[in-house]
Amino acid sequence: MRLLFICTGNICRSPTAERLATAYAARTQMPNFSAGSAGTRAVVGHPIHPEAAAVLEQLGGDPSDFTARQLTPRIAGDADLVLAMTTTHRESVLQFAPRQLHRTFTLAEAAQIATDFDEVDLSDLAAHRSHVAGRFGPDVSDPIGQSPEVFTRIGNQIADLLPPILELCRRSTASRAE
Repeated sequence: MRLLFICTGNICRSPTAERLATAYAARTQMPNFSAGSAGTRAVVGHPIHPEAAAVLEQLGGDPSDFTARQLTPRIAGDADLVLAMTTTHRESVLQFAPRQLHRTFTLAEAAQIATDFDEVDLSDLAAHRSHVAGRFGPDVSDPIGQSPEVFTRIGNQIADLLPPILELCRRSTASRAE
């Protein structure tokens, strides 16, 4: 199970989601799980933003040894599930990897589907996309240039959206193993 999180610079939102997902997978002993992230206009080679790192640590994630990378068709195409922070990011992913349409969602969209429907497998997400159109929460906004409180709010938003998606991933990996 390979998750890919997408934002703009790949130094705040997507690495926060990546590292929180990794921590959750470790806590729940999810087998064969990996999470990565990339940016549509990445600050390539940079570490996670210091404010995002502080929030990530408070939420139980590890910001160490992170390096921002640029989204490429190969990176997008290798993921089992691509989770974008905004609808604009989702559209960017699909320009890179149009074949990933059924595997690419905004974080809020995927969380809403996973919450509303008793999914059996990740492939079921796309079948329910139209049922949540316009009902899922707001995009995850960019905290760059904002106060530490905004970084905290964005980190908490990501942390709140991840559990239903990660539970779906856990169930999907368990059903693949059977």
